[in-house]
Amino acid sequence: MTETLTHKKDIPVNIYRPNAPFVGKCISNEPLIRPGGIGKTQHIKIDISGSELRYLEGQSIGIIPPGEDKNGKPHKLRLYSIASTRHGDDGDDKTVSLSVRQLEYKHPETGETVYGVCSTFLCNLKPGDEVKITGPVGKEMLLPDDPNATIIMIATGTGIAPFRAFLWRMFKEQHEDYKFNGLAWLFFGVTNDASILYKADLEWLAYKHKKNFRLDLALSREQTTKDGKKMYVQNRMAEYADELWELMQKPNTHVYMCGLKGMEGGIEEFLTETAAKSGVNWSEYCKQMKKEERWHVETY
Repeated sequence: MTETLTHKKDIPVNIYRPNAPFVGKCISNEPLIRPGGIGKTQHIKIDISGSELRYLEGQSIGIIPPGEDKNGKPHKLRLYSIASTRHGDDGDDKTVSLSVRQLEYKHPETGETVYGVCSTFLCNLKPGDEVKITGPVGKEMLLPDDPNATIIMIATGTGIAPFRAFLWRMFKEQHEDYKFNGLAWLFFGVTNDASILYKADLEWLAYKHKKNFRLDLALSREQTTKDGKKMYVQNRMAEYADELWELMQKPNTHVYMCGLKGMEGGIEEFLTETAAKSGVNWSEYCKQMKKEERWHVETY
């Protein structure tokens, strides 16, 4: 059984509840998509000074958008993965950051463009605007204590949020109590180069920490597989199938997946095929990894 943090650490949960949220203030709201990218995705930093709120990497917070729904009831909260480390982007324990994509879809009956209530509210915040916060919640995506662990991260789109928190904790901050010496390997799938969230930071970390951090991108509209199909995150992983499978046999390797629910099928298919080459039934092995708290999934 691997050493995990879930049983040992003091994990903060629901310090603020929907009936009594903390009201934070937006500090900054920066675009993450560059020209030529698709949609609107923002990095939003919120001031939580004066609150009791604390959180760990891999947790989420709830946001209650202002106003009422069509039935005259207050809007329900939406959960967002936290994109900052427990110390916040400024390292002073006084902020929390989110990576938010504005939800946009065509109404099935009217054909009108509909925008998500909460994501639109967040993406349009201005410095000084108030934000109602609940939480934190979540124990599924926490990092293990072991600083020598192998951490395989699979993300699509804003699913990068918890992994930004992981990587900043591992490589950007200096901690006396936590010095990461293992391997962090990120597979990140987006549509095109202009849509790679935190691109400059990720490339810099990969350049600066070659021994401990690997970055592999899958750009579905710009790259193709050997047989000419679109390059999705599972196709990029398939290029390293043997190495990944070998790593996953190690008792201190953890796999994390975050992003749209649709990514799960492709990853499962790839791992089923990869495991079968070693005569292993993937669904059985996956159950074993879950039991050992080494398989962590948060999709939406």
